[in-house]
Amino acid sequence: MADSASFDIIVVGLGPGGEALAGRLAKAGLSVLGIDKGLVGGECPYWGCVPSKMMVRAADSLGEARRVEHLAGTVGDVRPDWSPVARRIRDEATDDWDDRVAVKRLTDAGVTFVRGHGQLVSSTEVDVGELSYRATRGIVVATGSTAAVPGIDGLGDIEYWTNHQFVEAEELPESLLVLGGGAIGCELSQVAARFGVRVTVVEAADRLLALEEPAASDVVAKALREDGIDVRVGVSADAVEGDGPGGAARVRLVDGSTVEADRVLVATGRRVDVHAVGLDALGLDGLNENARAVPVDEWCRVTDGVWAIGDVTGKGAFTHVSMYQADVVARDVLGLGGPPADYAAVPRVTFTDPEVGAVGLTEKAARERYAHVRVGTAEVASSTRGWIHGPGNAGFITLVEDADRGVLVGATSAGPTGGEVLGLLALAVHAQVPVSTLESMIYAYPTFHRGVQDALRALA
Repeated sequence: MADSASFDIIVVGLGPGGEALAGRLAKAGLSVLGIDKGLVGGECPYWGCVPSKMMVRAADSLGEARRVEHLAGTVGDVRPDWSPVARRIRDEATDDWDDRVAVKRLTDAGVTFVRGHGQLVSSTEVDVGELSYRATRGIVVATGSTAAVPGIDGLGDIEYWTNHQFVEAEELPESLLVLGGGAIGCELSQVAARFGVRVTVVEAADRLLALEEPAASDVVAKALREDGIDVRVGVSADAVEGDGPGGAARVRLVDGSTVEADRVLVATGRRVDVHAVGLDALGLDGLNENARAVPVDEWCRVTDGVWAIGDVTGKGAFTHVSMYQADVVARDVLGLGGPPADYAAVPRVTFTDPEVGAVGLTEKAARERYAHVRVGTAEVASSTRGWIHGPGNAGFITLVEDADRGVLVGATSAGPTGGEVLGLLALAVHAQVPVSTLESMIYAYPTFHRGVQDALRALA
């Protein structure tokens, strides 16, 4: 292969973290090459965070409209219409899935952009097709993840959806079977149901949002069922049979029952392919064919001269983790110092109605790690703001404390604006603010976050 050029830094993968890192290093005076075979900006602006939350916002407006009669009178019939949502996603969020604006933003920052599949051949070389590029200071791998599709018999024979097809849909089907009850499955299920789709959710674990507090699972399951969703937990799909292109599908579950739907949405998590980018060329220990992430140190270093950020590191498939790691790597490359990466307080939010925000450890995980744990919970509905809010006030705030140190190691905020209330709790966990300090704070009244004070009292 011809050696076409050398750069200080090569960034392979230009999702939110990769794009931000490449731009920052270029602005700092380094020569930077950015490589991506897909859209610059990645999953988040085109299929993930941005368009999905437009959908959630639209669905929540329908949910609130249906609560008016309990609060303020009547608004007549609430008739959902998907077309304004599809139009906003196409025109405002994604530019019809065109990344020219993002590419210009990147090149204006001084980054050289190459569209193609980047493949590491050593710790200093990346091939893109027939061209080879050399990095004199380092390579950053930020290749993200894709939807994980389970090996269910017959699934590959139908035109199933992932979040991509859902987000791109100009029309919604009359019925939808959602495989997976994690954050994506719950969010998209509620969106579809509020727009009049008949929805069934199938989750193999014994509850929705299986990685969160059980109480959060209960709150979300109740909310989905109130929206008319058939929620089935503790059961998985055994086989799929379709009626041909665009036709309905029948899904047989392991309990012997069958669910028929116009579309099947696969929402069973995300998949990282650490080998597709050539990381195995680095000869890393433990990076076998089953590896689900590439090991990194506290500065996101894979090995000398190679860093990795985002989903591929296994530290959390969230845009905010990728952006956080981009800052860590930028400071390391530029020699600016500062704190290394710390994942004790990674915030996560499920944007259902009610929202579920969580940070740090669940009660179960904390009890497995610490000798003495205290837990305090306050119900949103019993708080002053929850009572004022009325319909739609389901939720709670739970605090998990390492009692020996007197600091919070985890928290969950479920309810209206649960993700916003989480900000206070994420700070407390991250900064290891003493519980005694939190107890002595003044909490604005009447706010949802004042429920933190009630949960602190419950710790006693």
